[in-house]
Amino acid sequence: MSQRTHEHVDERTARKVAEEARETEWRLPSFGKQLFLGDLRLDLIHPHPRPSQEQRTKGEEFLAKLSAFCAADIDPARIEREARIPDEVVRGLRDLGALGMKIPEKYGGLGLSQLYYGRALMVAGSVSPALGALLSAHQSIGVPQPVKMFGTPEQKDAWLPRCAREVSAFLLTEPDVGSDPARLRATAVPDGDGYVLNGVKLWTTNGVVADLVVVMARVPKSDGHRGGISAFIVDMASPGITVENRNAFMGLRGIENGVTRFYDVRVPKANLIGAEGAGLKIALTTLNTGRLSLPAICAAGGKWAAGVAREWSKQRVQWGRPVGEHEAVATKIAFIAATAYAMEAMLDLSGQLADDERNDVRIEAALAKLWSSEMACRVADELVQLRGGRGYETAESLAARGERGVPAEQLLRDLRINRIFEGSSEIMHLLIAREAVDAHLSVAGDIIDPDASTGRKARAAAKAGGFYARWLPTLVTGAGQRPNAYAEFGTLARHLRYVERASRKLARSTFYAAGRWQGGLEYRQGFLGRMVDIGAELFAMSAVCVRAHADASAQGPLGGMGSNGIGPATAPGKSALLLADAFCRQARVRVEELFDGLWRNTDAMDVKLARAVLAGDFAWVEEGVLDPSIPGPWIAPSEPGPSEREDVHRTIG
Repeated sequence: MSQRTHEHVDERTARKVAEEARETEWRLPSFGKQLFLGDLRLDLIHPHPRPSQEQRTKGEEFLAKLSAFCAADIDPARIEREARIPDEVVRGLRDLGALGMKIPEKYGGLGLSQLYYGRALMVAGSVSPALGALLSAHQSIGVPQPVKMFGTPEQKDAWLPRCAREVSAFLLTEPDVGSDPARLRATAVPDGDGYVLNGVKLWTTNGVVADLVVVMARVPKSDGHRGGISAFIVDMASPGITVENRNAFMGLRGIENGVTRFYDVRVPKANLIGAEGAGLKIALTTLNTGRLSLPAICAAGGKWAAGVAREWSKQRVQWGRPVGEHEAVATKIAFIAATAYAMEAMLDLSGQLADDERNDVRIEAALAKLWSSEMACRVADELVQLRGGRGYETAESLAARGERGVPAEQLLRDLRINRIFEGSSEIMHLLIAREAVDAHLSVAGDIIDPDASTGRKARAAAKAGGFYARWLPTLVTGAGQRPNAYAEFGTLARHLRYVERASRKLARSTFYAAGRWQGGLEYRQGFLGRMVDIGAELFAMSAVCVRAHADASAQGPLGGMGSNGIGPATAPGKSALLLADAFCRQARVRVEELFDGLWRNTDAMDVKLARAVLAGDFAWVEEGVLDPSIPGPWIAPSEPGPSEREDVHRTIG
């Protein structure tokens, strides 16, 4: 299919492709979904869920081994300096079983729970986020997860044992295809007992060293083939595969990310995961829990930043006092510590909910990814500011002149990608908003369908009236207005009452917006983004209150283990309540600002101005400077065909 054809995929077609891949059924309850509907289902997350004794024993034993290996055998400065994870490190992780953390034991994996998988990523990611990226790209979105969820028994027997010892990757993005899968150009043409794969994939994390990959490609519709975007397992040893470039980035310098070209690559029919046309749904479903890997890396960064902020702010003296005693710095320390606790609370709660399999966690995982990636970047930025010139200086430079080599600037660079990885913050806002306003869109139905007849619109209006007549009265009053509600949470009860009131206010605001803009609501991305951010803060507050309540008791969420999940208990006790109270106060300030921004903003003016900028009306603003960019097209050509580049793929034996 030509480039021109894909450039002219209309908006309606693009939306249809994305909508058909979305899970529309809710077979299990969802705390996040109800939160956006004005219903605080605290019973879904409280008491805080805990792992079984078997999960805990298995998880703690592995964390101890992983921690010892990372501390003794990994030099993070070398990874940063050489921009590569040494092969012996990957082999060491493989020998520990780290490549099979989420693979069931019957297939040669460790069979860890999601909770302990997240904690293992925290350990590895704290040494080097590139290690976290390697392990999570392989297990959260690479071959193991879709095969485990959608593979046949034969596919599981064939591939999962290999995945426990080999590196895999997930290949969806193309040079001109990001979050709009309707433009996907890679093809898998049926041929005999298999398919012939052609196309170019961009930003293939782990692709440079992967042994196995999942490739999303479009199967043409034909007799006997329903066609559509489909998922294939491809062995990287197959003829016709070329890794044309190992990409380099602002951060994550050890990441093995590249450009991969497929030219007439034969893929057996047995390698198709699920049915033809189900590839995008498989990818999105895999990401529902797969996204929880990024909050783990973010939580690790936050916890490390909290330690650096504490130690440095006691040592550095200015104007007769440690800098941490000055209010301007103290507010940064308080923000870093409280946010680190919240990121861990959100990660652990979401992971345990996923393990329990009694809840649908698609919204919770998406909120955790969105909120943690944004807040972790703020934490890293504040840490750099708190460290001053030393925060901007590299760790090796600091060490060379005799000081502790604290990689604060590296943390900022490494964490920045998480706002883009696995769905940018902008896409996450829209994805979560689509789920959050689904009730309104479902009820509106034919009312907002431009092709619906007058009769269909009238029937839809009557149906909508009945729904809102039942739903709106529930948003008027609730437990948040009763002074003694949630009393068992002590000093944190007031914050849960606030969450309950704010949840109902958010639902009312969404209703007003749906009535005001109707079908046009989906284009009000500024409103939807703030709406989602409010929900994310409320989820974070809920997770923190439930976590602190458990931490303050004799048994924390991990069943008595310390908050770091490793080694002897370091139970926070009552101090968790103070930290949780501080976080909730900070979050409430942010929520109020977001509520204000729902209706008082410059969105309309900004859109008008942006259109004028795109039209070139303000090109004069750009004059007077020189462009240091290396010449070349904005988007590299990706026409299918044989490679003309050297293959930089390598195998870690």
